[in-house]
Amino acid sequence: MSNETTDRVDPGLAAGNQKSLAGYQAMHFLWQVSDGVATVTLNRPERKNPLTFESYAELRDLFGQLKYAVDVQAIVIAGAGDNFCSGGDVHEIIGPLVRLKAPELLMFTRMTGDLVKAMRACPQPIVAAIDGVCAGAGAIISMASDLRLGTARSKTAFLFNRVGLAGCDMGACAMLPRIVGQGRAGELLYTGRSLGGEEGERWGFFNRLCAPEALLEQALAMARDLADGPSFANGITKTMLHQEWAMTIEQAIESEAQAQAICMLTQDFSRAYEAFVARRKPQFEGN
Repeated sequence: MSNETTDRVDPGLAAGNQKSLAGYQAMHFLWQVSDGVATVTLNRPERKNPLTFESYAELRDLFGQLKYAVDVQAIVIAGAGDNFCSGGDVHEIIGPLVRLKAPELLMFTRMTGDLVKAMRACPQPIVAAIDGVCAGAGAIISMASDLRLGTARSKTAFLFNRVGLAGCDMGACAMLPRIVGQGRAGELLYTGRSLGGEEGERWGFFNRLCAPEALLEQALAMARDLADGPSFANGITKTMLHQEWAMTIEQAIESEAQAQAICMLTQDFSRAYEAFVARRKPQFEGN
């Protein structure tokens, strides 16, 4: 095989998985993309925005597609009305589940876990805007987000034991202790009690609290700042934050050396240097 053949990169092949998601038509929630920021709004306010089998699956599939999106650099996830998400719909999910056998139940629990995997695997930082009730699967979605803004009236509850289940749902026993600490996570998962907004901020679950009427705008502002930044490098940061959980310090340092060397090859790195020399703010383009 000639060098010409082996060295040539097919632009069509390289871009084959890239896609625009600005025009995506969501069926089970609201979806909007503006200036590189996508907003997912759980939209059943009359029931405090519970999830159904269908919305679980659509969220899983959408977050899976986001790793190929060329027009989304950051994501906000919020609930319509005064609540974030009350968890799985009691009538549309919990009721049917009690009639299923083990193989079908395992298919369901794997599907819900796949949503968390997809949220972690997409390169875009996810900002959760959490007001009011944030329970069950809603608490998991907020936990799986990269940044969380709450309100003083937020009530976050990992209430699985309240319905006779273990707290180890959708990665909670792995992820929650890394956010709030082992003892505090154990308290929430063993008791199922609600974590209030001010307590959640003290514990580090919330990055900060906002007034309810300003919550969404502040979440969008944070996401816009992220979208205006070096989005390729932000994706590397997110990847390393997750991958390094299972590494030794030595492995993490070497992995970060390799990741940072890749980022130094980007035009955004050069743009930042040129802007510094010219004493102006850099304009990042994500490449």
